[in-house]
Amino acid sequence: MLFSEDDASSWPSERLLDLSLDAIHCARQLDLRDIVQRLQGRFSFPDCTINLWPGEHYRLLAALVHVLRPKSVLEIGTAEGISALALLRQLPPEGQVITFDVVPWQQYPRSCLTARDFHSGRLRQIVADLGDPHQCAEYLDILSNSGLIFIDAAKDGVLERKILENFSTMPFETRPILLLDDIRMWSMLKTWRQMQLPKLDLTSFGHWCGTGLCEWTGLPVFGSNDKGRDQ
Repeated sequence: MLFSEDDASSWPSERLLDLSLDAIHCARQLDLRDIVQRLQGRFSFPDCTINLWPGEHYRLLAALVHVLRPKSVLEIGTAEGISALALLRQLPPEGQVITFDVVPWQQYPRSCLTARDFHSGRLRQIVADLGDPHQCAEYLDILSNSGLIFIDAAKDGVLERKILENFSTMPFETRPILLLDDIRMWSMLKTWRQMQLPKLDLTSFGHWCGTGLCEWTGLPVFGSNDKGRDQ
C-alpha cells in the first residue's frame, strides 16, 4: 500500500532526526556475531540473518542504546530473546533491560536466553500483559523511568494500540523514545498511521517488515479526529 504524507497525523521531530542519523552511523560499525553464535541450528533461516543490516533491526536496536545511553530499556515481547540480547549489547554499566512477555522465557520455543543472562541483574523478565490497564498500572514505577521502549508484541494492531493507550495515562519521568516493530504489516498500518506522536519510519534502516521510531510527548497517542484513519 502507498500513502501520501500530506494527510499524516504527525511528523518527525528534530530529536528523532538527529537520533536516527547517529544510530544509523553507529549501526554500520556494530557486529553481533556473538549473538549469532547462540542461534546455530535453532531456526530455519540462516543464523547470520541476525547480523544482517539493513534488513533486520538488531544492529539498530543496539545502536539506539549506544546513542541514548538509557538507564532503563523496556522491551515488550521477549519471544526467543534475540532482541533483548541486542539491547544488552551496548547497555551502559548502570543500565538494565526489562523485558515483558505473557510467556516465561524458559517456556518459549527456541529461546536463546540462559539463566546466566539474568545473574547480573542487567536483564530482567516480567511476566505480565501490558495490554491490561490494571497490570500496566502495577508496573508504573518501571515504565515511567524507561528511556527506550521497544514494542514487539502481537502485531495484530489491537494489543499495540491497547499498550499505547495505557501508556497515555502514565506520567513518564522522561520523554522516552519508542521503537515499534512490524509497522509495514497490514495489521499494523492503521495503528502506525493514526499515531500522533512525533514519528519517523525507519524501515529502510531497520526491519524489512517495518521499523517506526517515536518520541513520547505526554499528549494523547491517538486523537478523535485522526487524519488518514480509514486505511
